[in-house]
Amino acid sequence: MTPVAIRAGNHQYEALVGSKLIDTFGQKVAAKISVPACAIISDSNVAPLLADRVDKSLLAAGFQPTLIAIPAGENSKTLERAGAICDQMIGTHLDRHSFVVGLGGGVVGDISGFVAAIFERGIPHVQIPTTLLAMVDSSIGGKTGVNTAAGKNLIGAIHHPVLVVDDVEVLKTLPAREFNQGFAEIIKHATIADAGMFEALKDKVRQDLGPLIRRNIEIKGAMVARDELDRTGERALLNFGHTIGHAIERAGDYHEFLHGEAISLGMVAAGTISCKKAGLPSDERNAIADVLTKFQLPTRLPPNFAREKIFAALPFDKKFERGQIRFVLTSKIGSAHLSSDVTMDDIREAVNAL
Repeated sequence: MTPVAIRAGNHQYEALVGSKLIDTFGQKVAAKISVPACAIISDSNVAPLLADRVDKSLLAAGFQPTLIAIPAGENSKTLERAGAICDQMIGTHLDRHSFVVGLGGGVVGDISGFVAAIFERGIPHVQIPTTLLAMVDSSIGGKTGVNTAAGKNLIGAIHHPVLVVDDVEVLKTLPAREFNQGFAEIIKHATIADAGMFEALKDKVRQDLGPLIRRNIEIKGAMVARDELDRTGERALLNFGHTIGHAIERAGDYHEFLHGEAISLGMVAAGTISCKKAGLPSDERNAIADVLTKFQLPTRLPPNFAREKIFAALPFDKKFERGQIRFVLTSKIGSAHLSSDVTMDDIREAVNAL
């Protein structure tokens, strides 16, 4: 087990990366939190597989856990669902002297973190990410939230976890499609911040997941440390591929593409725009698409996909400010910058090219 230290503003916490960490999870939490009661928030896919082990580990460490399982999927990430979870926590006599454990992928991490941020005006949050995507991306940085009819994560809060526990053994339970979508965020990190990692991903599929997960946490953690509240533009670089990717997700009603698949498409489009607006060489744009393909991620939209829905969703993205597009571009693999020069015509052209 190797801890990765994450610092953001006044917050400091660790992500523990290793094997067989769940059965000693309670001991790890006890070193950080002294209040006795907690809610384990999970979903209908993960809870049957892992909730009993987490529950037993917490009980053995002297905690009093209550399991709250929500339906799996992006459609559960709503303000109404968050309120219902809070009502269940109140009904089981949880109060401000309690904490939340998020056991699941990105959806569970987002909504459990949001619940922790608003319940009794804020209680501690601990994450056990169970997908590769959540381990390398969404569990780090403190962004929590729920969706609205207009778009993703439009209601939320910055609420950092006190601990993240990444047990790589749980990744063995993932279907191939779910596992592969995590590489979209890994390839994104490589594209914007680590040309060496990008080359390694080009050469072969990385078998040793522990070091790969740690490196991605380091990349995201460093960007979060420099711009915790997403004010200077440094943290916004993590949105490479996400402006169009989130619109594709919404256009597909959150079920046609997994998050990582939509981000893969968004990165291809962002690469096309980067060639036009930032001088990205076409062979590097092609290399991004090739690496995504290596991990069975999509690089083209289905011919009959409702592209107009994508364009309709774009203005609701949080990366639009006062109607102006803040778009992340790359001029070469391993770096990125924020631009206000991208137009809707540029985006339309790139989406149509998908």
